[in-house]
Amino acid sequence: MSVNTSNAYGKISISDLSIAKVASHTAMECYGIVGMVSRKFTDSLSELLKKGGGGKGVKVTTSGNRIYIDVYVIVKYGVSISAVADSLKEAIKYKVEKFTGMIVQSINVNVIGVKL
Repeated sequence: MSVNTSNAYGKISISDLSIAKVASHTAMECYGIVGMVSRKFTDSLSELLKKGGGGKGVKVTTSGNRIYIDVYVIVKYGVSISAVADSLKEAIKYKVEKFTGMIVQSINVNVIGVKL
């Protein structure tokens, strides 16, 4: 699916994959995030076989002009998970809304593991 909008110049369509790539890149820039992981083994396998993959560890769902994001991360040992998650949510919300011009309705942060 994709997010669609239109203005005086025409129609704009942004794919879920491009939104996922922005969210994934933003997450890797956040302090305390060590890596991104897929939800299931089959997702990991399909990402290995994809060319030019991106958006690893991010699931984007769109409905109308609303965006729902699920992020699957590995957090650095010793940091406050709640502080990292809050910072991650704010950063992703800001970057995706700036990128798309649409509203991010919700961001769910799923901590899959902790790495030393």
